[in-house]
Amino acid sequence: MEFTEKRKLWKKINALTPQKMELAHRLLEQIRAGGDVMALIRRHPLAEGGYLNKAALVAAYKQLVDSGGMEPDTALLERIRMKPMRTLSGVTTVTVLTKPYPCPGKCIFCPTDVRMPKSYLPDEPGAMRALEHHFDPYAQVENRIRALKNLGHPTDKIELLILGGTWSSYRRDYQEWFVGRCFDAMNHSLTPTPLPEGEGKIPDGALKKIHTINENADHRNVGLVIETRPDEINPDEIKWLRHLGVTKVQMGAQSFNDHILEINKRGHDVESTRQATALLRAAGFKIVLHWMPNLLGATPASDREDFARMWADFCPDEIKIYPNQLLANAELYEYWQRGEFHPYTTDELVQLIADIKPSIPRYCRVNRVIRDIPSNNVVAGNRRTSLRQDVQETMKQRGTRCQCLRCREVKGKTVELSSLQMDDLIYQAGKAEEHFIAFNTAEDGLAGFIRLSLPSAGSPDTGIPDLAGAALIREVHVYGQSLAVGAEKSGAAQHVGLGTRLLEEAERIAKQNGFAKLAVIAAVGTRGYYLDRGFERGDYYLVKRI
Repeated sequence: MEFTEKRKLWKKINALTPQKMELAHRLLEQIRAGGDVMALIRRHPLAEGGYLNKAALVAAYKQLVDSGGMEPDTALLERIRMKPMRTLSGVTTVTVLTKPYPCPGKCIFCPTDVRMPKSYLPDEPGAMRALEHHFDPYAQVENRIRALKNLGHPTDKIELLILGGTWSSYRRDYQEWFVGRCFDAMNHSLTPTPLPEGEGKIPDGALKKIHTINENADHRNVGLVIETRPDEINPDEIKWLRHLGVTKVQMGAQSFNDHILEINKRGHDVESTRQATALLRAAGFKIVLHWMPNLLGATPASDREDFARMWADFCPDEIKIYPNQLLANAELYEYWQRGEFHPYTTDELVQLIADIKPSIPRYCRVNRVIRDIPSNNVVAGNRRTSLRQDVQETMKQRGTRCQCLRCREVKGKTVELSSLQMDDLIYQAGKAEEHFIAFNTAEDGLAGFIRLSLPSAGSPDTGIPDLAGAALIREVHVYGQSLAVGAEKSGAAQHVGLGTRLLEEAERIAKQNGFAKLAVIAAVGTRGYYLDRGFERGDYYLVKRI
């Protein structure tokens, strides 16, 4: 265990006096017997005031299991875990940052700090962890997995999110080494010859071997995400990203107005975003676009119009709404000093996002509605980081609702298989026909879905033989609390065969539309799942003849 994390855990355990430990043991037994966690905690106040918290219960649970006083109890741990929302979407996300490195962009809204990759600040939560570990990929991943385990979360299905400016601008030998070291940390005890700690070119074939090990590791990679610019995407970059194991690409679209992009010195136009999105879709990637209201030259009215353009052609699978925030170490600060830029107020932002959120299609997920930038960095304008909650409250008062994936996920709710209905939402995205095939509950909760893309003659040519004549499975996701691989939970959406049924439906639709094969952009740790269902290994994808 990484030293600082071990110290934190034992600090929690040692903070439990014999009286508190005894109380924690009693509460754990009552919770195992079916008692309500928070009700039991409130029913047993501490003599000195206050109550035991979930952190104390998790620490006591781990102390009991480690000492042999209790058998591991997944159901109990699930009930007492802290911040259960982190893994209620079915996977556990681990975020790492790359080292500071020059970015090709000159955006006037982007902060610059020599200690950090472009656009990041050292006091953002993820950035603080990266800085603490000197941007070492192995240390970042290992530490985060340990921390999540200590909070009671399962860590066998990891979505690795690599942040840090423009990924494509880093040297490729650094990219390969960085990804390899992240996988070394996930493979941990199964890696016979981990890569050297220092940066540098790794041996030919080494990453492929590390990937193969991860297919059966304790911490399997079920998604690998990078962030880059639209003008960096081309067929050669697509092949390289697949070599690394990337399955999802985040891009800063920022605006769909060329004039706004130009005066904010973004460095690319809307057509670049359109072409990049189409190429990524043709290669099966999941697509996340960042959109920024309140850029220089924008108004709330123009932002409403701009947001609507996103669904006419680009149609991302996920979005991050990042309102422009005025920071002292960004060039935009000088525009503000001259009176040329005016940040929106918190109320203006809330009203704007509450206006546009109901228009988000059912196939899209809203990951964020604001950057997690500490308010002390913001010079003027909105400083609230709880914008999502503010927007939800405003929409509730208006009687409107958002139908995005995040708002409809079943999360930890029990799923009655008999109540599920399969729906196929068909929409046009560029030159592809997209099928968002979903299992929905009677209450319109989303239990699982598959993204099937049917390219047309006008779709971009990726130059990858695996994809020639293939219908593309871009994502399969079944919701519910992230459980251990092979584990089952009564009523959990992840373990009632929904994924297999979705694959069968996608195969039926692809065959009906004249496709002779299916290709899936499988993450390294999910390859076994598809191989067990008739897929075979290609050069960059798993392929099945139909």
